[in-house]
Amino acid sequence: MSAVRGFNVRKLFLAFMDALFVFVGTFATNWMFSLVAPAYTQGSRALIYICVSDVILCFLVQFVVGSYSKTWHYFGLKDYLTCAAGMFGGQFLAYLIFFAMQKWPSKLFFLVNFVVITALAILFRIVFRKTFIILTRAGRDDNTERTLIIGAGRAAQMILAELEGAKYDENNSLAQMEPVGLIDDDTSKAHARIKGVQVLGTTKDIPDIVKNQSIDQILFAIPSASKEERTRILDICATTKCKIKVIPYLGNLLFDDDHTQLISQAVDIKIEDLLGRDPIEFDKKGIEKFITGKVCMVTGGGGSIGSELVRQIASYKPKQVIIVDIYENNAYDVQQEVLMEYGDSVDLVTIISSVRDYDKMEALFKKYRPNLVFHAAAHKHVPLMETVPEEAVKNNVFGTFNVATLAEYYKADKFVLISTDKAVNPTNVMGCTKRVCEMIIQYKAQHSEYTEFVTTRFGNVLGSNGSVIPLFRRQIENGGPVTVTHPDIIRYFMTIPEAVSLVLEAGAIAHGGEIFVLDMGEPVKIVTLAENLIRMYGKVPYEEVEIKFTGLRPGEKLFEELLMDEEGLKQTKNKKIFIGNQIDIKDDELLKGLNELRAFADANESDEVVDKLSDMVPTFNHNK
Repeated sequence: MSAVRGFNVRKLFLAFMDALFVFVGTFATNWMFSLVAPAYTQGSRALIYICVSDVILCFLVQFVVGSYSKTWHYFGLKDYLTCAAGMFGGQFLAYLIFFAMQKWPSKLFFLVNFVVITALAILFRIVFRKTFIILTRAGRDDNTERTLIIGAGRAAQMILAELEGAKYDENNSLAQMEPVGLIDDDTSKAHARIKGVQVLGTTKDIPDIVKNQSIDQILFAIPSASKEERTRILDICATTKCKIKVIPYLGNLLFDDDHTQLISQAVDIKIEDLLGRDPIEFDKKGIEKFITGKVCMVTGGGGSIGSELVRQIASYKPKQVIIVDIYENNAYDVQQEVLMEYGDSVDLVTIISSVRDYDKMEALFKKYRPNLVFHAAAHKHVPLMETVPEEAVKNNVFGTFNVATLAEYYKADKFVLISTDKAVNPTNVMGCTKRVCEMIIQYKAQHSEYTEFVTTRFGNVLGSNGSVIPLFRRQIENGGPVTVTHPDIIRYFMTIPEAVSLVLEAGAIAHGGEIFVLDMGEPVKIVTLAENLIRMYGKVPYEEVEIKFTGLRPGEKLFEELLMDEEGLKQTKNKKIFIGNQIDIKDDELLKGLNELRAFADANESDEVVDKLSDMVPTFNHNK
């Protein structure tokens, strides 16, 4: 009885049209045979018998195989095949009945008739579904987005309820979202309906469903999914041209007076969602104990890493935060952001100054007496530093020397250097200057009686000013091409919050002299990153947006390393963080090298600067 009640007017109309196609198709088949093969033509009485039996039997078989169980405008490839199977079953049963009655029907007639009536039925479904979609969209706002929801669980139910309520509020932006269907890998939910929206298939069906249903947007609504499962599904979604939004992880969802809806917390897919590894976990209690009540100075505090350091430090109730940066626009932006977030609860000081200026930096140390110094100020762009190596030396090497020397003199508790994987066996000037910075910090660690000096080293940071991602985004938004230096180039990646959390935890557990290294998982091919980013913009790589290979730039490696051979490796209590052993630095050689390097840099003698860097860093293999 429930099946009969579920057979509504739309499905009845579809069954009526199938019956009409059987009648029309059978007479059309007979007419074609009368023209080309009269011997196979059926008499009028036999033709009526065939039509009636075909209509009844095709309807029954179609009903049994489920052709009428899905609303017609949701039809996909599987449903067209089901329709064909139903028509064939009806035709075959009709043939058997005629055979049993010894009417000796023509096999060829029934075969051709099956092809004709099936073609008519499927063509009707395709045309009618397309027409429905066109008419439906024509009657809606141009901004309406046909949305496919991944997941048919509790989160999807909440989202559909929110969308249903938004229909009655023209000012609600959610009214623009039209839920077309649901996706779930639980086969027990196949063809089920949640608040009138049907489960259309599993995750492997996403590309076909997107195409057949003219989907504009995909909403990933499985907040409890593991990182592996999330990555697998988002990889499938990224092959479509759809915009993709993601409901955050379950632990990151907010439900309070200001966050009563789930869908409002959906965010655009980020490239880090496709990196294929779990977010790094950090010891927040240890970091809080490290920061709370301390005066914290962040050099380069307006940059991508420095500004995130300021944000995270501010959240741990420091006594004071001092932003030092030479670029006033960035410094101002992060200053205003922190003030809006924390107001007077954070004592924030912003100083426009260069770490090259020893006297100015000494005045700052003397006035504010920082307990913790995070040194993020540096020139980081590899190709730019190749053209002016002396500037990289002045800023990176001697800026670090200035700040480290003052931190030691004014007895800061800890000094944390932000380094890079490019410092390992460097092939470019920027990486080599950062290796010299590491040597300075290890030299200081060997001699300092009070200040603990530590280095943190990690790979490329997604979204940073020096990251490839902002460049790719601009290139895609301008229509391409997206430029990748080499098809085989790979890099380790981490997010800015991960990088900064590493810096803070390393500072908390450091005892001086260590180089902290993050286990960043498997490296990522840059061309794969570019392809995924293009797909995230709803475009097809190589077709709609060209990817152009430009050749390795001066000083660029195919792959980066995170640890030098001689450093060894020791695990910390955080299984993702390792410590490289302190290397003995020969004082006289280092100090003599620095004096000579300073003289060449001050004289702006580029070639001599590079040669001296090669002397100081034996592993420097300069790719000019």
